[in-house]
Amino acid sequence: MSKNQAAEKAPQTAQSAAEQPMPMKVDVKIGSIRPEGSVRAFASINLNDCFAIRNVKVVDSTKGLFVAMPSYKAGNGEYKDICFPVTKEFREQLNQAVLDAYHQVLTQSQNQGQTQQRAATPPFEQAPEQGSGMKMAGL
Repeated sequence: MSKNQAAEKAPQTAQSAAEQPMPMKVDVKIGSIRPEGSVRAFASINLNDCFAIRNVKVVDSTKGLFVAMPSYKAGNGEYKDICFPVTKEFREQLNQAVLDAYHQVLTQSQNQGQTQQRAATPPFEQAPEQGSGMKMAGL
C-alpha cells in the first residue's frame, strides 16, 4: 500500500470509529395471514420513515419461521434477494421485528376469532321441565 492510500484510509477509519450509527427505526405491518402453506404472511417494512420494503414473506419451514426478503429468479434458477440487510446485527433486528409483528397479529386474530365464535353461539338454554312443555291444539 502506498503512503497516499494509507493516508486516505486513516481519516475514514478514525471518522467511522468516532461516529456511531444511529439506531434504525423498523415499523412492520402484516398485510395478510395464511393459515396453510409455507408462506404464512406478507409484511411491509418502513425503515426510519424513509424507505419502504414490500412483499416481505414470513415463511414456515421444518426449522421454524423465517423472514424472506423480496426476490427474483435468476437465469440459473437461483432466487436472489432484491434488497437485504448488510450487517448481521441489522438482519437480526429486522427479522425479529417482522416475526414479533407476525406473532402479535396472529394472537389478535385468534383472540378475535374466539370472541366472534362465542358471540355467534347462542347461550345455553335449559330444557323445559317435564309436563310444562307446549301443548298443541287438535291432537
